[in-house]
Amino acid sequence: MTVETFMEVYELDCPRATERLLKMGVPEPMNKGSNDQGAVAITVAETVQHFITLMDAIKLEQRAVDELQPLLSDLMNSLTNLPETPNDFDPNKAVSKWLQKLNTMRAVDEVDEDDARQLYHDLDSAYSEFTRYLKRTK
Repeated sequence: MTVETFMEVYELDCPRATERLLKMGVPEPMNKGSNDQGAVAITVAETVQHFITLMDAIKLEQRAVDELQPLLSDLMNSLTNLPETPNDFDPNKAVSKWLQKLNTMRAVDEVDEDDARQLYHDLDSAYSEFTRYLKRTK
């Protein structure tokens, strides 16, 4: 049973959730949550870890969608869990753009060399913006 069929059978009417999860592949940002310093520190550490892991995967020439998409999804989840980030936070927009692109591809597809270079560049820029944001919010 597909998600769409499930939604029809149980008469679920949630167009925004459908758009974000099924078409965009991005969950609703949860950055309005708890501001517990311990939880924030863990989220920041996880976000840094996801940035580094994904950028290393690209440098190691991993190109298959089924290798990159889970790493990108983990990064997006960490970014959306950061408290008090602005709605137009550039790292979120950059990661979301690539996640949407990879979600339209098949698992066996691969990003070409040009896309891999652009993805790495976008992630590097997003990481730089992320660290600048952390320094501003000390």
